[in-house]
Amino acid sequence: MFTGSLVAIVTPFKNGKLDEQSLGDLIEWQITSGTHGIVPCGTTGESATLTHAEHDRVVAFTVEVARRRVPVIAGTGSNSTAEAIALTKHAKAAGADGALLITPYYNKPTQEGLFLHYKAVAEAVDLPLVLYNIPGRTGVNMMPSTVSRLTVCPTIVAIKEGSGSVQQASEIIQLCGERLAVLAGDDALTLPMMAVGGKGVITVTANLVPSDMAELVNAFLAGRVDDARAKHYRLYPLFTALFYETNPIPVKEALHMMGKIDREMRLPLCPMGIDNREKLRHAMKEAGLV
Repeated sequence: MFTGSLVAIVTPFKNGKLDEQSLGDLIEWQITSGTHGIVPCGTTGESATLTHAEHDRVVAFTVEVARRRVPVIAGTGSNSTAEAIALTKHAKAAGADGALLITPYYNKPTQEGLFLHYKAVAEAVDLPLVLYNIPGRTGVNMMPSTVSRLTVCPTIVAIKEGSGSVQQASEIIQLCGERLAVLAGDDALTLPMMAVGGKGVITVTANLVPSDMAELVNAFLAGRVDDARAKHYRLYPLFTALFYETNPIPVKEALHMMGKIDREMRLPLCPMGIDNREKLRHAMKEAGLV
């Protein structure tokens, strides 16, 4: 159901508040540039420091601006199952096409706890769900066997696999087959994961180069592997540069350099260090973005 280059879009702020003008401009730019879907309120969207009212507004606003031209997959994950259900219910009511649910963080549930968490959300809200596994940020790795168990829930349609392991992605694909679409959670692994059966990526880099990320995925899906590989290597310096510091610090700095948003973010995220900022600027110049 969800394939291609799906942008994990930033949440622009200005003077401590949502900057809807900039967000709307970013969404329009993404859609006209060929991005296959918009993912608001993910990690890149600073969901951890949005109030519930802001979270709801970002999702509803994104749906309004997208106008069904591309799918909107709202980030609705939480380390509280009840809160995840509430956020997912709002996403459905707002008209989102799906929801992205990060594994519960900090409380480190067992594999059985993960299964019960996602099953509870799937049973409570009739909306296509994308699992999100990123153990480097949550402290828990959802194993392929658990992912496979969750395919008994018909509304669980995809996983954003951010473990950094192509081997783990391969095992998920082998166990789940066509029952579940696997999307890369690491931009640099988009091509390798598609080579083993992945269907695309939920991407940070598309915030800066939406057409390039869409073309990479389109080329591979069309069987133009050499073109996809060439695009991968052209983008690889950006893949690296956008993680010089904790995401989304570099991507917000980069969008600021491009004149698209203010660099403002919320504590405990802070402005990029001077040395890393200059390294990022160099990578942006090499990519022709500044």
